[in-house]
Amino acid sequence: MSQLSKRIYTSIILLTIFLISLYNKYILFFLLIFCFYQIFYELFNLLKDIDFNKIKIRFYLSLLILLCLLSYLINFVWMSLITNNYSDKVFLLLIISISVCTDLGGFIFGKLLKGKKLTKISPNKTYAGMYGSFIISLSICFFLFKDYYYSLTLIFIIFFISSVSQLGDIFISYLKRLNNTKDTGNLLPGHGGILDRFDGIVFAILLGSIMKVFI
Repeated sequence: MSQLSKRIYTSIILLTIFLISLYNKYILFFLLIFCFYQIFYELFNLLKDIDFNKIKIRFYLSLLILLCLLSYLINFVWMSLITNNYSDKVFLLLIISISVCTDLGGFIFGKLLKGKKLTKISPNKTYAGMYGSFIISLSICFFLFKDYYYSLTLIFIIFFISSVSQLGDIFISYLKRLNNTKDTGNLLPGHGGILDRFDGIVFAILLGSIMKVFI
């Protein structure tokens, strides 16, 4: 089975599990707990091999901050999905949609146009891919969510979340580069680890949840 086929099949399975969890809060709960554990585990493996100048307190402090951020993230997703507040669910869906479209736009434009590399940290990232991420996320998400937000507000949200999603992807690539590893794990065939698949979304939800307070 080719790498592309593995990615497609895995994506279908992940989407199916996610849709089922939306209709059963118990499945949703265990899914979120599993994601919490797996993301922490994969980040722990990335951090533990990084040289913190022999000062272990920095490593433990990083783990503490990571635990707090992941706990906040999981709680935000849980509360957004189980609440009766429709606007909270729409906002979470908007963040996820922007992240997915950002990833899709970067992949399509990067493969088709190639061009100058965006950064040495992640060799696959190009300026064409970055522009494509903004173009695809703006065009698709603006059309899908234009009835829920003012135009300028929606454009700002899309641009901000798309930027955060791309920076999150680059940051995880930086950690992998420090560890000289390609994937954060091998749990998902064709994708690598959970963090390989959801790195941009994790950062987008974290920053998006904070931004939500001000919009």
